[in-house]
Amino acid sequence: MLGQGVGAPAVPACQIRAVPRAMAARRRTERPRRTPLFMQVSVCVNRLFTRRDDAEVMRVAIVTESFFPQVNGVTNTVRHTVDRLLETGHEPLVIAPGPGPSVYRSARVVRVRSVALPRYAGFPIGLPDPIVEQTLADFRPDVVHLASPIALGAVGLRAARNLGIPTLAVYQTDIGGFARQYGLRAEPAVAKWVGRIHRRADRTLVPSTASLHQLRAMGVTDLHRWGRGVSLDLFDPARRSEELRTHWTRGEPDQVVIGYVGRLAAEKQVRRLAEIADLPGTRLVVIGGGPEREWLGRHLPRARFTGMLRGHDLATAFASLDLFVHTGEAETFCQTVQEAQASGVPVVAPAAGGPLDLVEDGRTGLLFPPGTGSGLRERVQSLVADPTLRRTLSAAGLASVRDRSWSVVVDQLIEQHYPAVMARAARGAA
Repeated sequence: MLGQGVGAPAVPACQIRAVPRAMAARRRTERPRRTPLFMQVSVCVNRLFTRRDDAEVMRVAIVTESFFPQVNGVTNTVRHTVDRLLETGHEPLVIAPGPGPSVYRSARVVRVRSVALPRYAGFPIGLPDPIVEQTLADFRPDVVHLASPIALGAVGLRAARNLGIPTLAVYQTDIGGFARQYGLRAEPAVAKWVGRIHRRADRTLVPSTASLHQLRAMGVTDLHRWGRGVSLDLFDPARRSEELRTHWTRGEPDQVVIGYVGRLAAEKQVRRLAEIADLPGTRLVVIGGGPEREWLGRHLPRARFTGMLRGHDLATAFASLDLFVHTGEAETFCQTVQEAQASGVPVVAPAAGGPLDLVEDGRTGLLFPPGTGSGLRERVQSLVADPTLRRTLSAAGLASVRDRSWSVVVDQLIEQHYPAVMARAARGAA
């Protein structure tokens, strides 16, 4: 069994009642699923415990700081989590900042009020809203999954604690590093707030060793590594396009195509691309959009800018690069490194944060020392001059991600982490 709901305690002051439920038909792709006909609900002093007749079916409420139409690492992880929950016969619900679609596949998406993030208008911040607790009370989840909690996630955590629902927090964004790159003197306050959220969650998952040390220093306990999957059916060396390369190099096929993929924003330190834009025999391709686009356009006149790409267009662009460069040093994971590796493209990344777990320097990619020295340019230059090294690193990088499909990664949630926090809540309620 994948996990059991939390058992209702035998408290005389509580009122226990059977609640009929007609469940909607859901997609079944891997195993048959029995439809639960009722739940037993025990409500006692503002705490809610649930017990189902079908212990294999989990209801998971995901409270996320970001979801479609925003496209970023948090959205991507939540999307794949919802996909896998549906595929394995479970019932997810998403609570996210508005505006946006109210349904993703067959999962309901509840939107809350939001405001635009200062200096980053395309990133809405969810506001405290009573709809969060009301939605959780109505949905009666087995577990509340807090995706990169900072604002709306804090509201979801409080609501879950009020209702007695176990919580799993997934640390994904280095908000302190984000603030630092925007010149905001808020890092100590942010660290205090982030630490408080994760100390109050039942379990916290971190994407990298660096993140684990960071949260441990904040006093967070019950920390576990949980990486990210990569869409191996999408990112593939076979998608390499000589036609696209000809377009990028303006008909000079001997040029080495260097690519950056990601948000064009200060926290990604994309202005460092200027350090490699003038390397002889190369063409810089910048894939993505964001507030730094205008600056980059002025300072990188020879670069090719594609704008934001998705799906097959993004996978084709990745596979058509000769080497991939990531500049940001505040990455808790760095998903684009995995996507480059899956595309058979050698990687150059900073020796900081998430890339330390993804790149074995000299074997699956190259790492450069963080800071403003010449390390980035030197590492890129060494790969530009050595096609044999590029082939060696790309082959090893590709091999390193072969077992990191999203289904494998999300199954760790379904089979290990969700049941663990549910079991702990059940023991506490006994």
